[in-house]
Amino acid sequence: MHAFVSQFMLERKDTDLFIAPPIPGATGRTFGGHLVAQAFNAAQHTVEGKSAHNLHAHFLRPGREAEPLALRVDREFDGGSFAMRRVVVEQNDVRLLSLTASFHKSEDGLEHATAMPIVPAPEEVLPLDALAKTYGNSIDDVARAYLERRSAFEMRPIGYPSFLQQGKDEPVSRTWFRLRAPVMADDTVQRAMLAYVSDYALLSSALIPHGINMFETSMQTASLDHAVWFHGEPTLNDWLLYATESNWAGRGRGRASGSIYTRDGRLIASTVQEGLIRLRPDRPAGGTVPHTP
Repeated sequence: MHAFVSQFMLERKDTDLFIAPPIPGATGRTFGGHLVAQAFNAAQHTVEGKSAHNLHAHFLRPGREAEPLALRVDREFDGGSFAMRRVVVEQNDVRLLSLTASFHKSEDGLEHATAMPIVPAPEEVLPLDALAKTYGNSIDDVARAYLERRSAFEMRPIGYPSFLQQGKDEPVSRTWFRLRAPVMADDTVQRAMLAYVSDYALLSSALIPHGINMFETSMQTASLDHAVWFHGEPTLNDWLLYATESNWAGRGRGRASGSIYTRDGRLIASTVQEGLIRLRPDRPAGGTVPHTP
């Protein structure tokens, strides 16, 4: 787990310039949530006395996990109650992502939130690696290897994972998640980790009404933009529920939104993402599969 948390430790090269190290042993394409989290993390390092309340990111190009990232922060605004930062993420002088983040000085105000969906407790739901055994011969070897892959987070989807859809259904997905091992991290790192994992199982809810299994269908998928609103202080050491749904898909794109709740039903974050969901019969099935955070 220490290796995962160390991914969020940036090297400050100048007042508003940071370097994110490559991921040790990694060789693939950079997970979109990693780019968002690192850019957001850099922005947080330039603000004092305020906590982030939202971020908006646009994905420009894919990156490589094995190479470092350069993160340049523009201090767009510093006010009494709010601050705004813009961050550009580059790799080998090529822009990968543009992000804006807004920060707010804590204050009291009117409060309300939508209720958490009624779902089984995480102890009543199987983790991904156990699902691989449960599904048996109904899934292929590539899907099984993906489910059994170890990651920093333990994921427990309620029902079929959205990316392994079996038949058409309502575009709604529910997943419990938490860090596999507790970590001691301050609020800024916790928020960066939440931004990281918020890119998981979000856009795939747009595939559910079409009965698309990403391991069996020739698909090209990619995040185009991603937004997170922080409503409270997260802790990823305990179970959180990610409730996602898609209200639209068309013209090769899909839109999905999500709500993240603590186990006791407190809404701590909201998300929205639009992404590419392009059918590609010219490509082999399983060419694009979701990243395990």
